[in-house]
Amino acid sequence: MDEIVKAALAKWPNVPHCHDWLGLDARGNWYMRDDRTQTAGPFPQSKGSLLRHDKLIAFIERNYLADEHGQWFFQNGPQRVYVELEATPLVWRLQPDGAVWSHTGRVAQVASSCVDEQGRLYLSTDLGFGIVHSADMLQAADRVESGEWTPEDVSSDELPRRHGYVRSPAAMKKAGQ
Repeated sequence: MDEIVKAALAKWPNVPHCHDWLGLDARGNWYMRDDRTQTAGPFPQSKGSLLRHDKLIAFIERNYLADEHGQWFFQNGPQRVYVELEATPLVWRLQPDGAVWSHTGRVAQVASSCVDEQGRLYLSTDLGFGIVHSADMLQAADRVESGEWTPEDVSSDELPRRHGYVRSPAAMKKAGQ
């Protein structure tokens, strides 16, 4: 977490949390969701505006964390901005040298893999759980075929419970959980 964020938290410890304003799609793209977008429907059906500002994206990704309930958020100064997830909290990019990187730019060590009913591949790592970026599936297939990864079959509906994350903190808040 950035030092400036830690200082803001110490100075203003009771700022209300923000829900439904930020989304992360299955390709690691961030979306800002204004009132009109939220009224049009839940994420990802109504995504909002794709964030393109590199420094803003880097700031979000440096301050992207999970709470004790598995809800992922961006710590924006003293305010938690909870993130709506299309798929998972992390999106994996496979590198030509064999490394696995999160969409936030961190190197991960793969512990296990699974594949859902739609053929989407997921990795459990030392950084957490995430989906493999669709553009990297050819490299991923090579790792599966070589035996490096042996994906277990799973239902996509069971992934959040099994791996301890929440796709929609906004829906949880509305449900009173």
